[in-house]
Amino acid sequence: MLQAYYQKEAVKANSSKDSYGTTAWQSPSNIAIVKYWGKHGNQLPNNPSVSLTLSEARTETSIRWEPKKEKGIQLQFRFEGKSQPQFAEKIIKFLFQQLDILPFLNDIHLDIESHNSFPHSSGIASSASGMSALVMCLLDIEKHFRETALTQQAMLQKASWLSRMASGSAARSVFPYASLWGTTSAHAESNDEYAVALDEIHPLFRTYRDSILIINAGTKSVSSRAGHALMEGNPYANTRYDQAHKHTEQLLKALKTADLDVFMQIAEAEALQLHALMMTSIPSFILLKPATLAAIEKVRAFRNKTGIPLCFTLDAGPNLHLLYPEANHNTVQDFIQSDLATYCENNYWINDAVGTGPSEI
Repeated sequence: MLQAYYQKEAVKANSSKDSYGTTAWQSPSNIAIVKYWGKHGNQLPNNPSVSLTLSEARTETSIRWEPKKEKGIQLQFRFEGKSQPQFAEKIIKFLFQQLDILPFLNDIHLDIESHNSFPHSSGIASSASGMSALVMCLLDIEKHFRETALTQQAMLQKASWLSRMASGSAARSVFPYASLWGTTSAHAESNDEYAVALDEIHPLFRTYRDSILIINAGTKSVSSRAGHALMEGNPYANTRYDQAHKHTEQLLKALKTADLDVFMQIAEAEALQLHALMMTSIPSFILLKPATLAAIEKVRAFRNKTGIPLCFTLDAGPNLHLLYPEANHNTVQDFIQSDLATYCENNYWINDAVGTGPSEI
């Protein structure tokens, strides 16, 4: 268990150092191809998941810190320039739970600013980008108090572990290109406590495109946290977990060999299974919109007609992610403009691509 290790190596604030400073990081969202849906214990997944790290859909977070006399978590939080007490409470709860890992937080006040490049809570993994950006800032602050620096590998593992504690999908956002979270026999280094980078993916997937159709920019009616909880009584849960393990094994091979037929088949099956699980939970809920289904029909017809390897996936929301090789970018953009933009709210979509992970601003 990493909890005990991180407690042992926790860095307390060094009063001999100036406890004023600033840091700023951006961290991307990610799009899961094999979905994480259902958890147990302390944010541990019921099945492995595999994701592509995005580039343009990201959160930028800055923290200004200064010393304080009172012990405990003390912070101010603004999202998109406005105070957000509900978000602040979530962050305070998360940081309080990590005081044995990051004890220097007892001695500093945090002033946090954050904003997204995409609509919040609409089915793009905003908690993944938001919480991983926050964690990257916290580990940067921790460096201020460290006598010896963490290696890059150790820092990313710790970032993934901490991010998971805040939001499960955030564990996958700290790595470039693609990552795996959850134990599987198909990958020797896989782990439920943190994600691992998939370094051996084919170069085709390092430049893969993801055009995100914003079919509805509003906040979804059921949170992902509530959706995960409903897997407890879902009659198809065990079958789903078995299928996710099989899909993970197949997808890891496809990512290495650039087997686009397998990649597309798994991406679409996983997306539809995710929403089928929502529809069969008790109580059931539906996040798809009529425009989502209409756009899916258009995508499949386009693929059948042109032979272009364009496929779709969905997160827990109505917005459609269109995945395709970079070589097909111009043709797919023309298709979106002519046939799909009408399904998007205010004709809005995000042109994204696989990216290199978090970076300091």
